[in-house]
Amino acid sequence: MVPWGQEVEEPLLSDHLIAPHGGELVDLSTSAARAAELREASRDWPSWDLTPRQLVELELLAGGAYSPLCGYLSESDYLAVRDRMRLVDGTLWPLPTSLDVTEEMAEVLEPGMRLALRDSEGVMLGCLDIADIYQPDLLAEADLLARLPGDGTSGRPPAARRRPVYLGGAIESVQPPVHYDFGDLRHTPAELRRELAKLGWRRVVAYPTHSPMHRVHFEQTLRAVKELEAGLLIHSLVGPEEDSYIDHFTRVRCHRAIVKRYPPGTATLSVLPVAATSGGPRELLLSALVHRNFGVTDVMVGQEVGNPAVANESIEAVGSYMDEAGVALVSSETLVYLPDDDRFVAGEQAPLRARVLEIDEVELRQRLVEGRRLPAWFTFPEVADILEPAFPPRSRQGFTVFFTGLSGSGKSTIANALKVRLLEMGGRSVTLLDGDLVRKHLSSELGFSREHRDLNIRRIGFVASEITKNGGVAICAPIAPYDATRKDVRSMISRAGGFVLVHVATPLDICEQRDRKGLYAKAREGVIKEFTGISDPYEEPADAEMVMDTSETTPEEAAQEVILHLEREGYLG
Repeated sequence: MVPWGQEVEEPLLSDHLIAPHGGELVDLSTSAARAAELREASRDWPSWDLTPRQLVELELLAGGAYSPLCGYLSESDYLAVRDRMRLVDGTLWPLPTSLDVTEEMAEVLEPGMRLALRDSEGVMLGCLDIADIYQPDLLAEADLLARLPGDGTSGRPPAARRRPVYLGGAIESVQPPVHYDFGDLRHTPAELRRELAKLGWRRVVAYPTHSPMHRVHFEQTLRAVKELEAGLLIHSLVGPEEDSYIDHFTRVRCHRAIVKRYPPGTATLSVLPVAATSGGPRELLLSALVHRNFGVTDVMVGQEVGNPAVANESIEAVGSYMDEAGVALVSSETLVYLPDDDRFVAGEQAPLRARVLEIDEVELRQRLVEGRRLPAWFTFPEVADILEPAFPPRSRQGFTVFFTGLSGSGKSTIANALKVRLLEMGGRSVTLLDGDLVRKHLSSELGFSREHRDLNIRRIGFVASEITKNGGVAICAPIAPYDATRKDVRSMISRAGGFVLVHVATPLDICEQRDRKGLYAKAREGVIKEFTGISDPYEEPADAEMVMDTSETTPEEAAQEVILHLEREGYLG
């Protein structure tokens, strides 16, 4: 890939490809001399550290994937897009693209200033000439962005969490975000257009996916490109907020393996960063426009195309906009496998009473988690060889046992007993993250407000997820009173390995009797504020794998119950 800001010779004209949305690609990158000038000047500017989602948006803007945008939307453009899916000049654009910042950041800014845009390590990626500072109606935005203009149905909140103040203005890109992975597959629209031109393609069908591809997907795409007489672009989607059970490193390796299966000169692979927002019809339309900027004429869609978030209703809803977008949506047909004939056929074409084989996503996940070999009719052996090591059997996976309960319920005592039992058994490293110990060594600066309690639990969850990801055992024993926070921790850790939630449901009166520090008494007297179980609620989990009452069991017995559960679930093989 050519560094941005450097002049390059155009090796091959690509005028025969579909024109970008708006007529031409917008490249916001600067020359090397201008970039050095901006870096020097930025020392006197305020800075904003971009979130992972914002990093993706800046990359798409700067490289031209969001053409014809030249920066973040002004308030007038934002309102026009929100309400009518059009910029003020009438250009079709489905989703707002504004830089959301905190109120504290906005207080030091004003129109006419320049803002340095940096990554988490402080590297300056670009600058924003602030033209507009405004506060959107986030409730109205959440409702409107989940549907199309004129649709009277109720919307739903977007996936992304937005901050309360938006900035608009032109962008100058100093350098793209640094990616150390799959550099040869990360293309700007201009770069990919040159690659497609070299292949001599005029019609290009894209297969955007955030899942591995198997034989059914190979058959679907191969049929589509033959019918359309097009080249195939497998666009491997990667993003900070994706909800996938397989990490993008594994997925892209699977895509690299399967692209070699296509006839020579018919398929190519590229990695596309995505910043998920609404997940509805507007996002589908934005995907079509982005793909057009990459030179794509047709986009495969549907639940069979590795993207379950694209519902059939969204495909139908955007139909009236596709002529203007200039991109066709190609619905993939549902295929089933006939083992007796060793071939895939469209579901409606399967002979009556014929034996068919299918593996849905639920069964696929179950097979992978249980360490079962994927059948050859379902996936190619080279894909199976990549997937299976990423899903070791539970007996070799890391896991977290997360105890939750009132102060004095017995969490720490059971956790210590469990730690000793697991160390005695051997085979894995075991780390105890007790609530009091974490408070002392990891969260000593935090108080006991709800915000700080949540932050403390999320820190515990992060450390536990790292231990789990690396094959170890994390035993956590905080109070963790809030259900939403516990669910977030479960989600974080479950992507790395096993998670077992244990509710130590010892009654409050027993917990008070055990209170050696007198904390409950002080809470009842009002000396300690926001004390769980007295002046602050404890939200009992409805999703706990285990519930135990230590007023009726000893710590050794409780730890043994956990051991038996872990053995039954296959974690202790």
